[in-house]
Amino acid sequence: MSTPSESSPVSCDTVRDVFLWRRKKLSLLVLVVSTATWVLIDVYQFNFITVSSWAAMFVVTSLFLYGNILRLFRKKEQDLSCLEISEQTAIETARSVRQSIEQGVRWVCHVSSERELFVFARVAAALWLLSYVGSFCDSLSLLYIDIMVGMTVPVIYVKNEDKIKRFAEWARMQARRLHDMVDEKVVKRLKNRVVKFKEKKG
Repeated sequence: MSTPSESSPVSCDTVRDVFLWRRKKLSLLVLVVSTATWVLIDVYQFNFITVSSWAAMFVVTSLFLYGNILRLFRKKEQDLSCLEISEQTAIETARSVRQSIEQGVRWVCHVSSERELFVFARVAAALWLLSYVGSFCDSLSLLYIDIMVGMTVPVIYVKNEDKIKRFAEWARMQARRLHDMVDEKVVKRLKNRVVKFKEKKG
């Protein structure tokens, strides 16, 4: 019996390799397909069913011509058994989807019942920002932007990790220095004035 990592056609390692451009052909294929889909549907206003039908016709025609050319030259036909989805793969995929849904439900319940106001405010602000961004573009464009960000940001981070960490440390130090300055010049002065006002009033 195969292990889940062996039976699953799209494992976490494969997704990581695609987004980090370790499998350049597969990464380029994802980039080209997503770009072509977005251009056809969003720019040229084609229907999703039309684009899907064209893609399916292209695949079927290519396989038909490929198979007939192989038979014409009396070559052995290519083994397509690798395209079959095993029962174990289907079970692992369903289990992975179920776990993702359960984690999402747990996260929503955790945020809703969290007593810390800052956590709730941060989540609410993030959702509001997402809804605000979503008002400027449709779901397909937002998905395409996510794919482009996912295909560029991780690989840039990996290649420039040291520089980014140094910059983050510098920004953290500057923010701490600014916080100390504001605390020294503004907050403490306000506290002193409040204390003096209370003493005069008392």
